Amino acid sequence: MESPEFDSAAHARSFGAAAGEYARARPGYPDDAVGFLVGDARRVLDLGAGTGKFTASLVARGLDVVAVEPSSRMLAQLRAGLDVEAHEGTAEATGLPGASVDAVVVAQAWHWVDPGRAVPEVARVLRPGGTLGLVWNVRDESVPWVRRVWAVAQQGTEHELRASAATVGAPFGDPETFTTRFEHVTDRAGILDLVASRSYVIVLPEDRRAALLAEVGRLLDAEFPDGGPVRLPYLTHCTRFTLG
Repeated sequence: MESPEFDSAAHARSFGAAAGEYARARPGYPDDAVGFLVGDARRVLDLGAGTGKFTASLVARGLDVVAVEPSSRMLAQLRAGLDVEAHEGTAEATGLPGASVDAVVVAQAWHWVDPGRAVPEVARVLRPGGTLGLVWNVRDESVPWVRRVWAVAQQGTEHELRASAATVGAPFGDPETFTTRFEHVTDRAGILDLVASRSYVIVLPEDRRAALLAEVGRLLDAEFPDGGPVRLPYLTHCTRFTLG
């Protein structure tokens, strides 16, 4: 059976409907990845900040942080957990003054933007010599149970970027890349929330969504009969570009 045509805009808009699951279940980011992406920056824009998973890492480093996120429901989750400057906006229209930040980081979101409009906007808000950092946490599906669970969860509809580098282009220089590993420690409920927070699950009709989550639950019960803890392995792929 052919999969339905992928509607990127609909998937990008879907996350607000699962903001609670996203906040509970999505992993944070390892310290070495954060350090690579921000360098010696002091004021950092977390662009497409979601519920604040990467924002929290920036705050923990004592940085001056501004978070920009298009979904009001995701932004509400961020504001509930973090005391930072935060407002609605997009990668194509951040609402920030020009040359106002040292670094821009986009965590788990660059694949949703229009690079033709986002790249000039990021360059506009960066100070000279500033950096754009892109980061994705990618499950390590070389681990058998992870591969089995996500084969069911994705059902052939995984459309999110799964590459360590991305094309940005002028006025930015060549990409610098860094990859690291970590484990997200959670439990059965956390894995179910993680699956439920994926755009390709959020957009399913409710009956199909419930059936998919029930099947994932059965797999988890067989793999982790005591309920947990569950250690979910990740590769974190980082790409950094310097403004020329």
